[in-house]
Amino acid sequence: MPLAWVPYADHADAEQHLGAIPAGLDLDFYPADGDALPATIAEVAFYVLPYAKGAAVLAKAGEMPKLRVVQTLTAGFDEFLPLLPATATLCNAAGLHDTSTAELAVALALASGRHLDSFAHNQSDGVWRPAWGRSIADRNVLIIGYGHIGQAIERRLQGFEVASITRVARRARPGPPQVHPIGELHQLLPQTEVVFLIVPHTPETEGLIGAAELELLPDHALLVNVARGTLVDTDALVAQLCTGRIQAALDVTDPEPLPADHPLWRAPNVLISPHVGGASSAFGPRADRLIAAQLARFAAGQPLANVVKAP
Repeated sequence: MPLAWVPYADHADAEQHLGAIPAGLDLDFYPADGDALPATIAEVAFYVLPYAKGAAVLAKAGEMPKLRVVQTLTAGFDEFLPLLPATATLCNAAGLHDTSTAELAVALALASGRHLDSFAHNQSDGVWRPAWGRSIADRNVLIIGYGHIGQAIERRLQGFEVASITRVARRARPGPPQVHPIGELHQLLPQTEVVFLIVPHTPETEGLIGAAELELLPDHALLVNVARGTLVDTDALVAQLCTGRIQAALDVTDPEPLPADHPLWRAPNVLISPHVGGASSAFGPRADRLIAAQLARFAAGQPLANVVKAP
């Protein structure tokens, strides 16, 4: 009977999270932090990687001769490809983080424009210091990366009375809604007041937002990056922030973690959160549903969802 490793304490815990365990499938368990692996390493066929620690534990894949499926709990998967056995299928977690990440993206935009970070500092100091804020209402929004999370961001913007939403992806789509190709980015940036960056990190998108792109943004524009820090030229961003011309709200940075002495920490007009886009109470229930559905497909011999690499 095939064996699956799942991030639960024991069988009862797995049943509580997943519901009925599919027939014809055995389970073994490891702590959710992924620090300890079960003794059944030579038997595992389906491995749900621990969140945020997957690359370290998948390095032991050479000890897993029966491994057939690796299921990540992240949408990104590039770091796992060099570690994946040639006979195994890799599935990512596309869609799992839509809710959490889209929620944080909008929260960063609101918090940055309405000075919530400054007000939090003022509260600690006991200082009453009002400041005029900048709303996202009546502003032109550009979503760069119109996949699952980009679409989730758009849905959450519907109630905020933005002036317009323009969408960009790798390739044009006639719509509706219309999606512009990445090649039109330079034509779109001058009319953009709020940019949400949520494209995957690839060799083509690395450094996508550099000095030239930042210069094209109008005064008082806001850049929100909830994708990967390497999509933005950090030195160019710091230089622009220091002019006071634009703002940024970042859940990701380059380098990451951001060293304590990095100038981005002290640049004006920037709000930084420590890469927590997926880290919310929305993660657990959605991860459970994904794992349950994939285990059921695997046990029934059905095609898996979210396959990003097959043998």
